[in-house]
Amino acid sequence: MWFAVIVAFAVVAIAVISLRGRRALTTPEERAVHSTLHTASLAARPLRQGLGAESAAEAAPHLRALTGTDALGVSDSDGELLTWNGPYEELSELFHQAARRAIDGERRVLLAYPLGGDHAVRALIAQPLLIEDVGVVGVLGAVTTNVPGPGMLGAIAEVARYACGQIELAELDASRARLDRAEVRALRAQISPHFIYNALGTIASFVRTDPDRARELVLEFADFTRYSFRTAGEFTVLADELRNIDRYLTLERARFGDTLQVTLQVAPEVLGVALPFLALQPLVENAVRHGLAGNPGGGSITIVAADEGTDCLISVEDDGVGMDPELLRAGFPSTDSDGSTHAHVGLSNVDDRLRAAFGNDYGLVVDTAPGSGTKVSMRVPKFKAGIRA
Repeated sequence: MWFAVIVAFAVVAIAVISLRGRRALTTPEERAVHSTLHTASLAARPLRQGLGAESAAEAAPHLRALTGTDALGVSDSDGELLTWNGPYEELSELFHQAARRAIDGERRVLLAYPLGGDHAVRALIAQPLLIEDVGVVGVLGAVTTNVPGPGMLGAIAEVARYACGQIELAELDASRARLDRAEVRALRAQISPHFIYNALGTIASFVRTDPDRARELVLEFADFTRYSFRTAGEFTVLADELRNIDRYLTLERARFGDTLQVTLQVAPEVLGVALPFLALQPLVENAVRHGLAGNPGGGSITIVAADEGTDCLISVEDDGVGMDPELLRAGFPSTDSDGSTHAHVGLSNVDDRLRAAFGNDYGLVVDTAPGSGTKVSMRVPKFKAGIRA
């Protein structure tokens, strides 16, 4: 297959060039390979955004160059024209008919169409853009004034397959984003029953005895919920996450009083580090809920954010009741002082999101034992391509 052969040849050519050392592309073969790969990369960029009118229009001239045809059109999954690149736009209705046939199941539609005049359009080839387990997401229509031979038909099929690969990657990116949003919604759902009821109860207890204090807590609660239920972005900066944690702890200190002691140690240079939204708050909530709530004498929480060269190391440590590490390996459950067992709020969720964003080297690390408190740590890269708050 023409395009696959070119790509395979490119790998060999690049390897040969690497062995020879750095130098300019001198042979026609090397220049052809470089040009083809460059054109393919230009087509990939818009297609990685998904198939739509704008991305199709941007990718079409590069796809046309890869097929070596005179004109090229792209339709959506209903056969409606998204873009047309090149002459013979009067064939768009014919392309629509061919696209519908391709969508209905024909592997390739080949139509001869004489245009008249000095030139005659010999063929219009409609190649479905087919993604496994999804179906036809669009149709590639190529127009040629030459009789299409096996080489050209193979090239069109390979270019269509390449386009499908980029569109499928775009769908994977979209699916990952939807999953991230679903995981954030799951965290929000967990925050509600575990915290909001107690916060409102605490505020209510101050309404008569200390109205000014109750008003301050209402404002803190409003700011906390506004941040926690925001819709902008899947990432935040450490400074914003710490600010929201301060609101949370203000409400919890109003509930627990002097029995809850908090120490915060943050290196100023890591305040701008990006991390998944609501990644740190569940760690602090668990320290309060599981570490201290079951301890009649209360306890302390230490939050540290340190500069570790290329990474930022964040830890939340409590001196509460701790837990059995074996239970932890079974999926982040814990046992309260009354013997009831339940899952830690959001820890597995945070662990999954950290690994998805930064790689498997960046999951949560938990150090705990019964009666020895719990320390939960996360390592976040200070700079990561493609991740911004």
